[in-house]
Amino acid sequence: MKPVDPRLLRYAGAARGFLAASALIGVVQTAVTIAFAWLLTDAIIGALAGRDVTGPLLWLLAVALLRGVLIAASDAAGTRAAAKTGMQLRAALVGAVGRLGPGWLAQRNQTALAVTAGHGLEALDAYFSRYIPQLVLTVIATPVLVAVMWWQDWPSGLTAVITLPLIPLFLILIGMATRTVQTRQWQTLQRLAARFADTVQGLSTLRIFGRDARAAERIEVTADEYRRETMKVLRYSFLSGFAMELLASVAVALIAVSVGFRLLSGDLTLEVGLFVLLLAPEAFLPIRQVGVQFHAASEGVAATEDVFSVLDEAGHPTHLHDSSTPAARHSADSSGIRNSVMQVEGGGGLRVAGMRVRGLPPVSFTAEPGTITLIEGPSGAGKSSLLAALRGAVQFDGDAHFGDVDVRRLVPSDWLAWAGQSPGLMRGTVAANVALGDATPDMHRIRVALRDACAESIAPDLELGVQGTGLSGGQAQRVAVARALYRHASGAGRVLALDEPSSALDPETEERLWASLRTRADAGATILLVSHRRSARVVADHVVALGVGV
Repeated sequence: MKPVDPRLLRYAGAARGFLAASALIGVVQTAVTIAFAWLLTDAIIGALAGRDVTGPLLWLLAVALLRGVLIAASDAAGTRAAAKTGMQLRAALVGAVGRLGPGWLAQRNQTALAVTAGHGLEALDAYFSRYIPQLVLTVIATPVLVAVMWWQDWPSGLTAVITLPLIPLFLILIGMATRTVQTRQWQTLQRLAARFADTVQGLSTLRIFGRDARAAERIEVTADEYRRETMKVLRYSFLSGFAMELLASVAVALIAVSVGFRLLSGDLTLEVGLFVLLLAPEAFLPIRQVGVQFHAASEGVAATEDVFSVLDEAGHPTHLHDSSTPAARHSADSSGIRNSVMQVEGGGGLRVAGMRVRGLPPVSFTAEPGTITLIEGPSGAGKSSLLAALRGAVQFDGDAHFGDVDVRRLVPSDWLAWAGQSPGLMRGTVAANVALGDATPDMHRIRVALRDACAESIAPDLELGVQGTGLSGGQAQRVAVARALYRHASGAGRVLALDEPSSALDPETEERLWASLRTRADAGATILLVSHRRSARVVADHVVALGVGV
């Protein structure tokens, strides 16, 4: 683990400000530490000499209070910086996932990403409030204190110079082992979260097939594995703390013994000897604390490394396309792949030529404004895969242009209004689900979209639970269609793509939905309709048959 990853400073402005603040506080703390040691020495020597030490004691109290204020300020600044950095990294992560697109996201463990953005970034508190301040203090205070010790008593300074490098050496050796077990612990936590989420999502199916107990046992096994990995991290943490304390104690003891013998022999004055003895523990304290706080901060740092890997990948998005294909080379040469939102003025037709998805046979068709293009075929023929490719969820070979622009250079939401086979509803009102993505929802358009989706009987203010619970399967599907219709109405140039929108509808409702789509097409809409229902042919202008024997 790097002490401070340069990418943290690049991706989070709050971290840069906190480092500058920590450096300033570190300089003042160093001066306060030297002043405290000198004032305490002066007070003790004065008391032994019978002088009035009221003034030094008052100054000593003031310096001690200032030191406490500096420590509190460092903690407060660290907590604020951790919160701001977490927010900035989460925002950057969401933006990076948006640039990488749904195709990239579909190949990742989404639960692990959620754990990283949530629990992982929350663990930055220890990194900012405790680890970084001690690291900065080590860089600033330790050399200055050792130099002051050398200036006052060079044998003590020499002892510190010889023994100090042993602490970071042991810290590096133990840190390498700790990093390994910490990485395993973090990966186990992500695996536990993913397994728990999958089990909860499929619990009804597991219960029906009598596998719920087995799933619970697997969660228990993974949780026990996480416990063991956590205990390993704690053991290494205690070992590191013991090594740091032992080495620092031995080094301070060597200085104390040397000072004691020279005081007895008269080679050193009591004032200098006491001053050096007060500074010696302070010189070793920051680097000892770095070793202790290293382990508390390691979980947050592990999470940031996962975030940085995504941000780095988003910064070089040419991997989204296979550069061996002409279309991919054209897209890569255009230097706009998902890095900026491209608006397509006036819309246009969709032209697909030789599109090949997941090894399926190539597909070619043209969908013009004012028409409904029906895509049909048997299960597994690639109907949904075709729409997935158009919305960027999977890679494809061949050409697909909306207007004159390759769809791979467009953000899907700019040119596509889509409803898939899974409704994908979220917690909130029906209206919020229909107007998803609209900063200023229009209630009139929401009601029109619900009406055209044959869902006018569903109240827009109806509150839905997690994943849209509270609606039947057919109702949820109609709300999802209404969401696509609302999105299409907000930008007339978009293509309206519906994947099996009537699979959960009765024939009468299905006929009303087809009539609604026909009306939209006659008004100039470009509609892609995936359906296995023969009734869809009645409203289709063009039919694209996929598969053999259709």
